[in-house]
Amino acid sequence: MSRPGTGARVWRWARPAIVVVLALVAVGVPLWLVLATSAKPQGEAVRPNLDPPEQWQPSTNYADAVSQGEMLRGFGNSLLVIVPSVVLVLFLGAAAAWVFARRKGRLVAGAYAVCISGLLLPPAIITIVLQLRQLDLAGTRPGMIAVYTAMYLSTSIFFMTGFIRAIPYELEEAARIDGATPARVFLRIVLPLLRPVIATATIMVMLYAWSDIFYAFFVLGGGDAATLPINLYQVASAELYLNNWHLIFAYVVVMSLPMVAIFLVAQRRIVSGITSGAVK
Repeated sequence: MSRPGTGARVWRWARPAIVVVLALVAVGVPLWLVLATSAKPQGEAVRPNLDPPEQWQPSTNYADAVSQGEMLRGFGNSLLVIVPSVVLVLFLGAAAAWVFARRKGRLVAGAYAVCISGLLLPPAIITIVLQLRQLDLAGTRPGMIAVYTAMYLSTSIFFMTGFIRAIPYELEEAARIDGATPARVFLRIVLPLLRPVIATATIMVMLYAWSDIFYAFFVLGGGDAATLPINLYQVASAELYLNNWHLIFAYVVVMSLPMVAIFLVAQRRIVSGITSGAVK
């Protein structure tokens, strides 16, 4: 067997280096801009740039962003919306996926196609707002929870259905022979086996909903129920943060920390859940 040429060996070692450099440029430059600006005094941050701060004051900027930007209230509102949305997406998605994976027929196939169509079809925001107004849910947390649940339910059903199809049906039959009801089979057999996909769906929904501003802006519209992204938009648009880029970027950093920590801790679960749900 002939050895690879010098050019092939160089390219084999150069490809990872090129990928790392591109990643550093694409991610590192914006990240440095945010971190550097969030640590500058107001005079240096009037025009954000990549220059390091001449005077570092990150603690002061972060404290001002948390207090003046009412981040604690926004954090609580985000949790009150996202946590119920995640629970509903997981439970309803798992129940629907179980039916789609175990039952056959044209009606079931058609219902499955409709349910996962949300992966391709974007939600019509005007229709959503009009429907919520008819139901007196516009500007309320239950309305926002319903929107998030409907938006991310398709993704949950898609991954969970593929995973359940790989679970041996004999496990469920054995439980039914022992006298287990369908609800007991679902809670005791199916749900525990769905842990990898459940972890993935939880993290993905939280990441998307935590940073969402578009749908939250039209559904909640600000006020006392404003989530963190809406709160950031309000304070950045108000006179309080006019040209105060150091406080705006400090707000962005603090708001992003919980999701960054969750992603770093659970990134392996995200990959394993996606591959197990889509490949199986």
